[in-house]
Amino acid sequence: MKRMKEIRKRKKLKNNILRAVGATVAVLLLSIVFLVGTKTGRKIIYRIAGDFIHDNVDVVDDTIDDMDYMQNIPNKDSNINRANNDQNKQAVQAMASERIIPRSEEYVSSFLIFGIEEIEGAKNTDAMLIASINTKDNTIKLTSLLRDTLVKIPGHNPNKLNAVYSLGGASLLVETVEQNYRVKIDGYAFINFEAFESVVNLLGGVPIQLGEQEAKYLNTTNYISNKAYRNVVPGWNTLNGNQALGYVRVRRVPTLGGANDDYGRTLRQRRVMSAIFNQYKGKNLFDLLSITQKCLGYVKTDVTQEQIELMLEDVVENMISSLDTFRVPVNGMFDDPSSYGGVSYPLVLDWDSNIKELYKFIFLDEEVNTATDDLPE
Repeated sequence: MKRMKEIRKRKKLKNNILRAVGATVAVLLLSIVFLVGTKTGRKIIYRIAGDFIHDNVDVVDDTIDDMDYMQNIPNKDSNINRANNDQNKQAVQAMASERIIPRSEEYVSSFLIFGIEEIEGAKNTDAMLIASINTKDNTIKLTSLLRDTLVKIPGHNPNKLNAVYSLGGASLLVETVEQNYRVKIDGYAFINFEAFESVVNLLGGVPIQLGEQEAKYLNTTNYISNKAYRNVVPGWNTLNGNQALGYVRVRRVPTLGGANDDYGRTLRQRRVMSAIFNQYKGKNLFDLLSITQKCLGYVKTDVTQEQIELMLEDVVENMISSLDTFRVPVNGMFDDPSSYGGVSYPLVLDWDSNIKELYKFIFLDEEVNTATDDLPE
């Protein structure tokens, strides 16, 4: 009788344990279904992920005032000579215009991404892109901005785009991009060259196809700074960080497709960004978490946690997985004189024509009047 009671007691305990385990599993499954299967639940995931990302990036307010710039650069006007004749005076005056309201749309979020080359105290931005998330056609769009583009700089004389950061930091660069390219910039992120190498290495390198001239040039110059890595070949290569940095800086030989000079360099930058994007999205979840945390530490940004959450939501909810690329200026819509308005070898854009094409790319416009007075508010 006593033995039967013990058996029933054990059986009851076992059933209780099974019920508890079953209830726990059911709760977990329901939680997973709620988190993944409902928009409200996914918002919780976005909030957690946004907090994780924001905690790991270097959040900055990166502004350099003119006094700091004067201390770092011996001659502030070394690249800008005052107009010495009527023609140049008129050119400088033509660059001055009223402040405009850059275009923004609910279905587009745009961020300025740039890389800083720090050599002998100077801080030039030779790689600049506008990254736009478009939820109308569900794509991420990268627009390269050529560094030699002559731009109006608020509070300063006109100069090349890559000189703006040294004049006033990221805030002035963002303002300059908004006023010239007429696109609202929602935030910025940047890294220096050393950080770029580290990010590429964390991803295990990036697959890039090289032409014969590119491979020979990279193997015989100091663009690949580590001599041990000057062993690339024509065709497909998996470039490590040092090799990839050398590749995106090349502009003396044509890339595949024939693009040369700074046009070729920005094409290389877009190709590497696309390769990084594809490498990253191809990683499994566990690798992504580790890689992401390490990569984020190299990024400096002013993007808020709320913006990060919204970006994640836009990408995931719209299943965005494709990336398109573009370049400003567009072929045939600029001049490249030896001097203009006292600036040597700038790219002088037909701004209205270029902005029209840029709006087609970012905002999916068919036709739009880009005259300043007719810009959307």
